[in-house]
Amino acid sequence: MWKLLLFTILAINHCNAVLEADANTLVLLDNLAIRETHSIFFKSLQDRGFKLTYKLADDSGLLLSRYGEYLYKNLIIFAPSVEEFGGDISVERLAQFVDDGGNVLVAGSERSGDALREFASECGFELDEDNAAVIDHLHYDVSDAGMHTSILTSAKNLIKAESVVGKHNRQADAAPLLYRGTGIIADKENPLVLQVLTAENSAYSYNPETSVKDYPHAVGRNTLLIAALQARNNARVVFSGSLQFFADETFTMAVQYAQSGVFHKVAGNRAVAESIGQWVFGESGRLRVSAVHHNKVGERDPPEQAYTITDPVVYTIAIEELVQGEWQPFKADDIQLEFVRIDPFVRTFLKQTAGGSYEARFKIPDVYGVYQFKVDYDRVGFTHLYNTTQVSVRPLEHTQYERFIPSAFPYYTSAFSMMIGVFVFSFVFLHFKEEATGKSAGKDDKKTQ
Repeated sequence: MWKLLLFTILAINHCNAVLEADANTLVLLDNLAIRETHSIFFKSLQDRGFKLTYKLADDSGLLLSRYGEYLYKNLIIFAPSVEEFGGDISVERLAQFVDDGGNVLVAGSERSGDALREFASECGFELDEDNAAVIDHLHYDVSDAGMHTSILTSAKNLIKAESVVGKHNRQADAAPLLYRGTGIIADKENPLVLQVLTAENSAYSYNPETSVKDYPHAVGRNTLLIAALQARNNARVVFSGSLQFFADETFTMAVQYAQSGVFHKVAGNRAVAESIGQWVFGESGRLRVSAVHHNKVGERDPPEQAYTITDPVVYTIAIEELVQGEWQPFKADDIQLEFVRIDPFVRTFLKQTAGGSYEARFKIPDVYGVYQFKVDYDRVGFTHLYNTTQVSVRPLEHTQYERFIPSAFPYYTSAFSMMIGVFVFSFVFLHFKEEATGKSAGKDDKKTQ
């Protein structure tokens, strides 16, 4: 009994350790003052259960892993000016951290160091040149010092993904977002890169202290303010060109358009920043498959060996979404199922049932082989959901074929008509042969008389 109790206690402690490890977050700072100037954002993370460890970005004792195990699941880099990371951390180690499933939130500035630029390049982004800032002469705040670098961008410029930026932050009456920082350039053809926040059409990125002689690297909506990457292993990276975007001052200050005079009691940065934090650290937009089942119509269990061609099949899959720390049934109307051999033979939408799972009914094609039930759901803001189940499909046994196939009725008719024709021909032939034989016999009898 005591052994069972000890085992249970160890198991509980192990589970708690795993949960704590998932919430462990390393925060790298330029200086410890940032911990105070960005306290609201850090407190929101701690209130949601994250365990933050603050370190200077150039600390010689930095460690991401020990004995082959990562010490942190998430990483925050609020150190724009760092030229080289300290300790065990380097750009290559950060890239490997993402490849191994780690999440990273990075904030830069107009004077971003080489370390952030190299890491941004690894993730498919490019920070604008040193001292370059996003400038907008039409949409700037009254607090601007005259350079028009304290810009205001509409909430409509956020990405159309509720899981990334929140459900209500893109509404027409939402407060604008205050931004002071550099521009980000990303390859639009990269399917893994998300344009989280873009500038207005009148914005551009350039050094505000020099006259514009060359065409800016980023102009209008091509000027990214916040970009994100969701890797193929569902690891997430968010890159902001402004550290000030997450500051307490920005979260609480009132904003007013300098030209139009439109006033807002507070900028919309706080709600958007917290939503982005929830997404990048896997609190929102996470999907998983909890159960998969398939069987013939009218049966409960799948066949022991294989399906037979033209069998009616029922496929059921339960998909869950992480909402406020709890897994709940996921609701969508665009999830598809494919029944694939080499190419899809069947492609159909899954319909949600009363129990929350998704179901599809179809008839197996009249082609035998090895197939897969495949669900490949890839939508902006959600983790890539991919699930396959392999089954075999055999041809009909000799006892399962129909005795009379309707399509063969013409052949049946021709066969029986031929039999009847031969019978009639034989009857007529034999009948006339007997008459002819009888007549010839009668003539011979008359001759002999």
